[in-house]
Amino acid sequence: MDMEGSPQVTRRTTRSCAVSSNDVESTKPSESYKPTLNDLAFGKQPFGLEDLLSRFPCRRTQILEFLRLLGPLNSPLFPVLVYGGPSTGKTSVTLQVFRHLNRPFIYSSCVTCYSPRILFESMLNQLLFHRKDSKHSYSSVKRCERPSDFVNYLREALENVISSLKGNSGKSNSKMSGRPDGTMVYLVFDNLECVRYWDKSSTILPFLFNLYDILKMPEVGLIFISNISPDMYYLNIGYVEPIPLYFLNYTEDDLRHIFMVNQTNRKLYASFLDVVLRPFCRVTRRVDELAAALSSLFKKYCEPLSDKEVAPNEEMKRKLFSQIRPHISSALNETFQVRSQPLLGAEANKTKKTNSSKMSGILEDFDKIDFHMSTSAKYLLISAFLASRNPATLDASLFDSTGVSDSRKRKRKASEKSMDQKEMAEQELHMKGPGTFPLERLLAIFQCITSLAEDSLDEEESRELTTEGSSRGLMSDVLLQLSSLCNANFIIKGGSCPLEGSTRYRTAVSEDLALKVARSLKFPLSKYLYRR
Repeated sequence: MDMEGSPQVTRRTTRSCAVSSNDVESTKPSESYKPTLNDLAFGKQPFGLEDLLSRFPCRRTQILEFLRLLGPLNSPLFPVLVYGGPSTGKTSVTLQVFRHLNRPFIYSSCVTCYSPRILFESMLNQLLFHRKDSKHSYSSVKRCERPSDFVNYLREALENVISSLKGNSGKSNSKMSGRPDGTMVYLVFDNLECVRYWDKSSTILPFLFNLYDILKMPEVGLIFISNISPDMYYLNIGYVEPIPLYFLNYTEDDLRHIFMVNQTNRKLYASFLDVVLRPFCRVTRRVDELAAALSSLFKKYCEPLSDKEVAPNEEMKRKLFSQIRPHISSALNETFQVRSQPLLGAEANKTKKTNSSKMSGILEDFDKIDFHMSTSAKYLLISAFLASRNPATLDASLFDSTGVSDSRKRKRKASEKSMDQKEMAEQELHMKGPGTFPLERLLAIFQCITSLAEDSLDEEESRELTTEGSSRGLMSDVLLQLSSLCNANFIIKGGSCPLEGSTRYRTAVSEDLALKVARSLKFPLSKYLYRR
């Protein structure tokens, strides 16, 4: 089917489409539309390099390096691992670079493709130009569950696509007609870190890294996008190590530059950022979270203004600051909190609290912390306290796979000798102080206790609460929170272990402060503390 006579339909429905509001198309593909070779391109008119660089402020270095790795047209490519923190522009830059180059590629996210079978079939459906619709009973072109079957189907599909691309390489005006340039096909795997949590991750992850050696096709390039560093993917197998491309976190100046883009009244918005950007950067530097928080705050900031095009003077800045000041702390808590049952169930228990308002007021004063700390930072501080106080050998018994404390084990009656040994061990531990722990153990405990809060909410709350924004990433800014807690001396960063080669940490908070933080979250800390 010739694409020149059919309407152009955008195939890429990923988050990269939100890069520019001018690029959003309202056209929807019809039921009779059949994908063709042209759908391997981005699906929109390519643009120049300067336009690409202007779309992503503070990402010039990464874009130019990525273009250098891709090389000229039809250049072979070793596997590339694009990694960095969440919301640093990895996926958007990758897809927009392919739009700039107008080269054919296949994109699959391991978030939407949440199992090996769905991932394999998603790649094959795109390569075989198959569309899941009512005509095909919403089924895939091939059922593929085993990696061996996927390799056979993938090699056959790639050979057909490359042969078709070579047949179209001699035609001119490929950009005007929508045809992709070159004969290289790039396979993009986004959110690669999600594969580690699959049931067959021990075989799928090595398989994906070995796919370059298995296919042995120089016309195929592999690109992996991940939120974690390459160190977390080291495997005891031989494979071509991907070329790392790091997207560093945005600095405060970078974020200011990003949010100043496309602002009509730059002086007014600059005065707004002078007030709110720094306290929010101490909590998170994710562009998506900051954009959602600053959007509502800016409306509050402009409420006293009758003319929003005016350039504010010093007196007006002070007036606007007094207008927004009461809303900053509440916005920090509401935007970056971990969803838990006590926080969202407060309104449901309002009737019960009315009868005991005096007692609840006393408890609130007792549990109140005299400094500001985001909810995710509180959970991280509790995780560090548990990692320092509990032996590492008991993590498996204190937490199961769902994060619930295992209290169903039968307790044997302790003898006098064992009691004496426990007392001596407790005194020795008290003299040693809090123990050290690696970063991996801290993140594991953090994930356990936060998943416990989510699981309890899903069981007891109504469907209305579960349909809200519950998929907010709990692990999004943990490293940034950890750095803030280390700078505030809540957590002490020690030296590297000579055997493990990793940095170790230990907590510096007392048990009273840890209990106070836990009570502010309604978290049962004593349930997870190992008492000898």
